[in-house]
Formats: sequence, C-alpha cells, structure tokens
Amino acid sequence: MRNNTIPAMPGALPGLGHLHRFARDPLGFFTRMRDRADIVRWRLGPQRNVFISNPVDIAHTLQNVEKTFSMQGDSGYAFGLFTGNGIITTHGEQWRRQRKMMQPGMRPQRVAGYSTTMVELTEQMVSKWGDGQHIDVRTEMLALTQKIAAKTLFGADVTGDAAMVGRALDVASREIGAEFRGITMFLPAWVQTRGRRRLKAAIADVESVLYRIIDERRSGNEADRPDDMLALLMDARYEDGEPMSNTQLRDETMTLYVAGHETTGNTLVWAYLMLSRHPEVRRRMAEEISTVVGDRPPTMDDYRSLKYTEAVVKETLRLYPAAWLHMVRAVADVELAGHSVAAGTDVWMSQWATHHDPRWFGDADVFRPERFLGDAVAEIPSHAWFPFGGGPHVCLGNRFALLEAVLVLATVSQRFELDIPADIDFTPQPLMTLQPGRDVPARVVATLAHSRPSA
Repeated sequence: MRNNTIPAMPGALPGLGHLHRFARDPLGFFTRMRDRADIVRWRLGPQRNVFISNPVDIAHTLQNVEKTFSMQGDSGYAFGLFTGNGIITTHGEQWRRQRKMMQPGMRPQRVAGYSTTMVELTEQMVSKWGDGQHIDVRTEMLALTQKIAAKTLFGADVTGDAAMVGRALDVASREIGAEFRGITMFLPAWVQTRGRRRLKAAIADVESVLYRIIDERRSGNEADRPDDMLALLMDARYEDGEPMSNTQLRDETMTLYVAGHETTGNTLVWAYLMLSRHPEVRRRMAEEISTVVGDRPPTMDDYRSLKYTEAVVKETLRLYPAAWLHMVRAVADVELAGHSVAAGTDVWMSQWATHHDPRWFGDADVFRPERFLGDAVAEIPSHAWFPFGGGPHVCLGNRFALLEAVLVLATVSQRFELDIPADIDFTPQPLMTLQPGRDVPARVVATLAHSRPSA
C-alpha cells in the first residue's frame, strides 16, 4: 500500500523534504496543510508523514492507538532524552503496566484532595502582591504551578529549587523545540551538539531535585510519609513483585512534574493575557466567583459550580493549547479521510490547527468562553477540541489541570486583576509547549470586592 493518492504539500526539497517550511513556522505550516485538505502528505527527511485535521479522523486515530497506531513515532533524540521511558512515550505492554500503576493517583476523589493545597499555595503567592505592583505573569504562574506539582504529587517543598528548575525547564523546552525543528533532528544520538549538551545539563538539574525527593522518601519514616502520587508509584509492584526502579520513577515523575507545572503554568499565562484583553469576560468571571465563592477560600465544591471560569480555561486551551501537536505511527495499513495510509507512516495532528478551524468554531480566532457553556458545547464536534489528546492515551492529568487552573483564577480574582499592556505583541512560540515569545509584564490591581486579609 502506498500514500500516493493523498494530496501532497508542495515545496519539498531533496533530502530535507519540508523541514525548511516546518522549521520556519510550524503553526503556520500546519494551518496551511489544514486548509489544503483533511489529509496531506509531507516529508521530514526520508520519513513518510501525513497530516490530518478533521475531528473524525483525529478521533479514529487517537482511539485506535494500541491497535492500528503506536506512540513510537520518531519524536527525536532531545524529547526522548527528556521523557525517558515515561508513560507519555511508551506503548504496548509497558504502557499498560505503567498506566495501571499511575491511574489511581489521578482518580477524581484523589484529585479533589489536591484542591486545598492548590488554593493555599495560590494565596501564599498573592499575599506577596500589592495594589499597583508590577510583576511578570509568566514567572509568577510557572513558580506557582511548580510548587503545586511538587507538593501535591510528591509531597515536597521545592521553594529553594524553584528558580534553578525553572531555568532548566526553559532551556530544555527551547532545546527540544530547536532540535525538533532543525537539521539536528536527523543526527544520531552519539553526535553531541552544543544544544544537546545544554539539554543534558538542564535535565541533570531537574533530575537532581527529583532523585533527591525519591531518596528522601526511601530513607524516611514510612509511617510519616504523605499519601501522594509518589507513594503510590513506590508502593506499586509489577506482576513479578518487583517495584519501580529509581530510573523508572525518574521517568514517570519527570512526566508528571512537567505536565503539572509547565503546561498549566503557560495556560494560566495565556488566560491572564486573554482576560486583560477582554475586560467584559473578566468582569463576568469575577461576578461568578463572587457569587459562588464570596470572600472565603474556594473549594472543590465551588469548582463544580464555576462553570464560566472553567469555560475561560477551556477557551484559553482552544486558542493556545499547551500541547500544540500530536504524532503517532501507523503500525498497519489504515484508511484515513478516504485515503489509504501505509504502515510505517507518521500521522500528525495539531491542536493549534484544528482548534482554529472556522469549520468547527465560528470566529475561530476570537476569545469567546460561551462556546463551552450550555447547549453550545453540543455543537463542537468530538475531537475538534482535544488539548489533552484522546483515546486510551488521553492525558491522565486532565482533571488535575482543569481543577488547578480554575482554582488559581478564582483565588487570584478574589483580590486582584492583572492588567497587561495592550500594546505588547505576544507571538506564540511552539517549543516543548506553546509559550509566549517574551516576558509578560502586568500591573497588579486590587479588586473593589477584596475584603479577606492576606494569607
């Protein structure tokens, strides 16, 4: 079976394929392929690729991972070095074993237990702010979500390591993005470029924190240890009775740490940018929070009632999905969008391209949280919105991420608004996650409704 009947993207170069076009502007490149056809073939070097953008085909692909498709596509040396053999990249029996061991930590009742910590740490953050103060939203939000991830998932306080880990993750994100979009993606692992050396050093910094947490837990008093995700992973046993090795714990905690830190942190940054640009949305969200929560700390029960605030988060994830692309490999011949796709072909999807498709979202580039309220939700095709992926490999932390983002917005809104200058342009940077292209300065403005004293 061949892919030749699939419409081809023009502009390929001998040997490199479309690398030059993809590297220059991945988001625009995916958007142009989306506008060309529901399925388009393109090349990165020698590798056969197809790009799909119709929600029907995306749903079919994601739901058939572990059957017709595999997560074992070539995501590159840099990304593989960072994630190791964590659940995000594994497939088959190993993935099933790891997911079985991790799933209890993300069940709804356990995620609900994280809500108090999320609110307390957010209150600690805003207690240091004052009316008229100038802050960098990205620095504040990433520091906050880093603390929340470490405390809720691993029972650890990483305050002293926050700056170092933040810098390391910034380096890792840049180097993974650069390698993924450059000629180095074709280089074998033994070729150590300056970028790869920087990546290794950054990973070592993050690993030093993770291994320290693991070692402290192993050497600590078992009766005093917290009942968190790390405890579940350390107590879990494979079928042969063996526990996870430190290396496997590193791979899984790295995935959880980054997913719980960088993705939600950047989502909050984009949310505050949108709220600052749309004061009518900010007012409506603040009114809901005031009505539902009042001046007490928000709770898990409040989260279930903060429908508009959650819609703000979901619309932010539509316009600025932290995970901006997804790729799997066909392990058998398959039909997509009415065309035959050969085994061995990498199948690409882009949350950015599909989320901005006017066929599924009217005024697709407009920030409109009402899309995710009431009857309007039913008009969104399944998998036209897929910020957490889908199918059996759907992100385990999706509930955690939504809960965290809503509770952070609610806690901050009770006391402050963040005004970001309207004349600053923020161009999305498709790195490991979708990020603003610069710092995000804001002026802190005390809300008129603020009456609760500092935490």
